[in-house]
Amino acid sequence: MTHPVLIPTLETDRLVLRAPTATDLDAYAAFCQSERSAGVGGPFTLDQAFHKLSAIIGQWSLRGFGRWMVADKQSNEPLGIVGPFYPITWPEPEIAWTVFAAAEGRGIAYEAALAARGYVYDTLGWDSVISCTTPGNDRSVALARRMGAQRDGSFHHADYGELLIWRHPSRGSLA
Repeated sequence: MTHPVLIPTLETDRLVLRAPTATDLDAYAAFCQSERSAGVGGPFTLDQAFHKLSAIIGQWSLRGFGRWMVADKQSNEPLGIVGPFYPITWPEPEIAWTVFAAAEGRGIAYEAALAARGYVYDTLGWDSVISCTTPGNDRSVALARRMGAQRDGSFHHADYGELLIWRHPSRGSLA
């Protein structure tokens, strides 16, 4: 017996943030098997990529929120994974972003992360949210800063090592 999880769809000017599907596995696995995944613990095998994609979907069931597959609005090409993320070992929920090679340098992560932050503030009712980056991931640090986030310490994760915490402007300060 299956229990479908309702994952909402968000749209921006260029993007659709939607539930991951089986047809996204090839693009997601290509990311997971590449050096681009080093910042999230990779590279991973195809089997590990499948399990990670399954976990992305599963967090919606466990937490009531999660990350979306970011797709091009015109072609439906998968471009990355963005959204609220809260593993049990994290200090608090974050807006996480990962973009695939085809999306690099196009403002895709920024556009999707803004939509995700709007969702957590406007729909989930959160007042505050963080994003975590690995030291030296200059593109993610630049994105956090572009979104108005400020450094707010760090924490050590058993698998990822030191993660820098970036605190986004509060819900009320964006109004």
